[in-house]
Amino acid sequence: MSAYPLVKFLTSANDLRQLPPDVGSEVAVAGRSNAGKSSAINAITQRKGLARTSKTPGATRLINFFELGPGRRLVDLPGYGFAAVSGSMREHWGTLIEGYFRRRRALRGVIVVMDVRHPLKDHDADMLRLARSRDVPVHVLLTKADKLSRSAGASACAAVRRATGEGVTVQLFSALAGTGVVEARSALERLLAGTAGKETPAGPADPAGEGKPGVGG
Repeated sequence: MSAYPLVKFLTSANDLRQLPPDVGSEVAVAGRSNAGKSSAINAITQRKGLARTSKTPGATRLINFFELGPGRRLVDLPGYGFAAVSGSMREHWGTLIEGYFRRRRALRGVIVVMDVRHPLKDHDADMLRLARSRDVPVHVLLTKADKLSRSAGASACAAVRRATGEGVTVQLFSALAGTGVVEARSALERLLAGTAGKETPAGPADPAGEGKPGVGG
């Protein structure tokens, strides 16, 4: 049985005026266009095809809202870092995401999806900074963990923990192998409930990049 038997697509927004009513609680999912964000959403919700997956980066072009249950939502943000769109479109998506973070009172936390082989790129740092600007907890999914050995994956996870610091939890994840799916689902539940724990930082965060994420699909 699905962990979220009532999960369904709610609406999409290409403008802040199209956002659904700002009530209840919601967790945003963000990540680079090729980091496996949609596959992670589908695995966590146990609903294949809920979020659109594509072999071409940039499939998510709107803010997509999924209702997990009454008053509980998962929000799929446009992927960032995808170059094959116009600069004006990237600027629009960056403004849209920034406005979402600034206005959304229902936001309880953020799940940031990063490819474990290429974590903490500039736009990832921008997203972490946006989350910190709202003082909401962050859970990092280091996806595609099946591509690394167990020791290499553990080393990468430890390095990201050290770099991200307080208010950020980190785990390995693979939608393909099923690694970390239960842990990620538990993290989502804690974020929605406002009970997400904080890890002790092993070192200072080192944000790079500038301003809003350069989103692109």
